Formats: sequence, structure tokens, C-alpha cells
Amino acid sequence: MEQWFNNLTEGTFIVGVALIIGQVILAIITFLIARLVGKRIIKSSFNKMESQKNISRGRIKTLKKLSINVFSYVLVFIFITIVISIFGLDATALIAGAGIVGLAIGFGAQGLVSDVVTGFFLLLEKQIDVDDYVTAGGIDGIVEEVGLRTTQIRGFDGTLNYIPNREISSVSNHSRGNMRALVDMSISYDDNIDEAIAVLQNACDRIAAEDSSIKDGPNVIGVQGLGDSDVIIRILAKTENMAQWAVERKLRKELKEALDANNIQIPFPHQVYIEKKEQSSI
Repeated sequence: MEQWFNNLTEGTFIVGVALIIGQVILAIITFLIARLVGKRIIKSSFNKMESQKNISRGRIKTLKKLSINVFSYVLVFIFITIVISIFGLDATALIAGAGIVGLAIGFGAQGLVSDVVTGFFLLLEKQIDVDDYVTAGGIDGIVEEVGLRTTQIRGFDGTLNYIPNREISSVSNHSRGNMRALVDMSISYDDNIDEAIAVLQNACDRIAAEDSSIKDGPNVIGVQGLGDSDVIIRILAKTENMAQWAVERKLRKELKEALDANNIQIPFPHQVYIEKKEQSSI
């Protein structure tokens, strides 16, 4: 820095400034090219891994996004160091001084350290991956990114939630293994229960033959409960991940139509209105 000021006093202001600007521009161009090439190499490497059957696609997406983020952080740090050196500052001394300052304020950044540690274990233990349906930090949704500091979960209403990793005290991963589709159908007390179960099971067998996302069942479990005006029959199936809701909707439609076709009544509340007539006085 002292040498730079000496150049100013020697009348080489324009040349010095032009040289510094040129070096900064060159550093920026190099930074942009390195970021572009680095991201392409990382994406290409992970895309090749997708052909391997022993690694899930969600896991590959998780590691790919994390690798890109880490690469970007390192590249930005190198770029800043180079720019500092261009202006004549001692980057080594500055980094050492930053380390001392960082140590001094470290006690006030415990939350950030907790985020990084929790994020590390989330990744190491494979608790969640990109595209998993999870409940974490009180949020339900689909994981879009798992980082060392935050986890991004998109809710079913479209909201993208950024959750600090330290707030994820427990994780419920709904995408590990087959999912459960559960439907309760009601019949009246006047209908024959065995006949209704047979009708429902025949409809379930037909649905299972048509829908490849159903992995087990659907099976009529039996009478689940006795309501005020109905007998509740439960149907259970196992489906592919994220297909359970579509299967439940299809079951409700098909089973209702099957009951209607066999004249089995689905009860619903009735209201009786009694009109009170006024008596005329004589």
C-alpha cells in the first residue's frame, strides 16, 4: 500500500490506477470463468453418478447442490484475497487478523456454529435428501436444498421455507419406504356388512390391477367403528412415495361408485323440519 502511494507522488497516478483496474477486471473475468467451468464440472460429475443404482437420485441432488455451494464460497474467498493483494495489502496478515477477530466474536456466533454442526450431521447420517417429503422444524413440505447453514423446504402451498439447521431438533421423513393410503367408507346399519365388504374388496382388486403405483393392497381391513348412523369400514393400501394422496382420492371415488351400483347406502345426516301451526282463538 505504501508503494502505491509512492507511485502517486511520483506522478504515475494514471498508470497506477489503470494497472490496478486492469488487474481487478482480469481477476473478475477469471473468477466468472472459473465459477462457470467449476459448476459445469461438478454438475457433469454428479450427473454421471445418477446411473449408479446404489445411490438415490435425491442423495445425488443433495450432494451436488452442497458441492456447488462450497465451491462458490471457496472461490469467493480466493477472489477477495486476490483483490486485496492487487491493492498492495498483505493478504496473509489480513487473514490472520480476521482469524483473531473471528475468534473474539465466536462466542456471539454460536447459532451459526450450531447451524453448521447440525447441517453436517443431517448430511452425514442421510436424514433427509432433496425431493424428500419431510416434517422438520415444524414445517411440512418437499426438501429443495440441504445446506450447512439452512435447509430449504417448499410447503404444499408453494411457500419456500428457509429453516436454520439448529431449529431442526427432529426430522420426520415420509419418503423412506412405501407410503400408506387409508380410506374409511361408511354404510348404513340396515345394509349387510359382509356384502358391503365383498363389494369393496372387489373394487379394490380392480383398482390394484389398474394402478401401478399401488405396491400392496388395497385391502378391506374390516369394521373400524360404529358411528351414530353409520358403520365405518377401513381400507388400507401401500403406495409409492408421494402417490398416497392420489390413490386415496381414486379409492374414494371408485368405492363410492361400487357401493352405489350395489344399492348400498352411504348414510348422511337428515334434518326434519316441523312446522308449528298457530291455533285460532274463538
